[in-house]
Amino acid sequence: MSKGLEDVVASTSAITFIDGVRGRLLYRGYDINELAELSNYEEVAYLLLHEHLPKPAELSAFAADLSSKRTLPVGVKSMLASLDTNSDAMDVLEMAIAALGIYDYPVLPLNEKAASICSKIATVVAYLHAHSRGQTPIAPRTDLSHASNFLYMMNGKVPDETAERLMNIVFVLHADHEFNASTFTARVVASTLSDAYSSVTAAVAALKGPLHGGANERVVEMVAEIHSPENVEGYIRARLAKKEKIMGFGHRVYKTDDPRAKIMRKCAEQIATTDSELRELAVLEKVQEFMFKEKGLYPNVDFYSGFVLHHLGMPTELFTPVFAVARSPGWLAHIIEQYSDNRIMRPIAQYTGPTDERYVPLTLRAGKITE
Repeated sequence: MSKGLEDVVASTSAITFIDGVRGRLLYRGYDINELAELSNYEEVAYLLLHEHLPKPAELSAFAADLSSKRTLPVGVKSMLASLDTNSDAMDVLEMAIAALGIYDYPVLPLNEKAASICSKIATVVAYLHAHSRGQTPIAPRTDLSHASNFLYMMNGKVPDETAERLMNIVFVLHADHEFNASTFTARVVASTLSDAYSSVTAAVAALKGPLHGGANERVVEMVAEIHSPENVEGYIRARLAKKEKIMGFGHRVYKTDDPRAKIMRKCAEQIATTDSELRELAVLEKVQEFMFKEKGLYPNVDFYSGFVLHHLGMPTELFTPVFAVARSPGWLAHIIEQYSDNRIMRPIAQYTGPTDERYVPLTLRAGKITE
């Protein structure tokens, strides 16, 4: 038995390879450093879903297909508009993805459903962002890239090339990460031959849990509490003395640097310009230095991603939904792979309960309770 399925090989996969000792991450054999530097959301989504990098015509057709599917069905928009403005964003996202399974092209082949979910999940997040602020949602455009259109729907203006590139990097770094909790959940549901919408809804539900999604939110909160680099050592020592977890550090698989964290840190260093951003970055770097010196721990992707998302105008409460937008191609690639060589997931448990209980009639049990 391995608690939490640690180091248990549950299945084979040709999608993502993590070398936790060397700190490498590959999508379909391609190194994450090259993909983050040279590729974009559309290319990586195609790679994950179709098993190879697209040729120019394939990429053009795929990007056009994604952009044509951005508009939400009227029924889903009405449902979102009917919700309280303070509704939990992840609850809303779960409900919207499930609803898309009702309204959204149920007769299309699986690859078309995958493209539709990847496209529409970004629109859902932008809609719930506007609705939570009492604003009219901004309709998607078909002439913008996925990253650019998402920022446009979120912020109301077409982003410059720097912001678009940064959003693409965020999407690429979070597109997949092997059998993490939400991806494994999606595969378990898919293994029952349930549909893609239900499988993605289940993945979103798993991502909602604070042990999976949300770590970058708490990193941002921690930086605000520390406020300046001079306070780092005292703050972290006090937290460690209370056995409290320092968010954004450690990983179940990586035993060295998380390559995504290194890329995120480089991005943060390049974009920090204001006094507040420079101060926050100095706090992050000081915490990283102290945690390695004291605990030998490396930061994971969540440590710097909140800083980058704030720079892009994302409110803290939407960090996890944005994670879902980025991760949807990976979830769907795993769902497709699960269908291709399926066997329903059915592990066994190591039983720890009693084995010699005898049935007591209800009338006698009532007597025992009053004793």
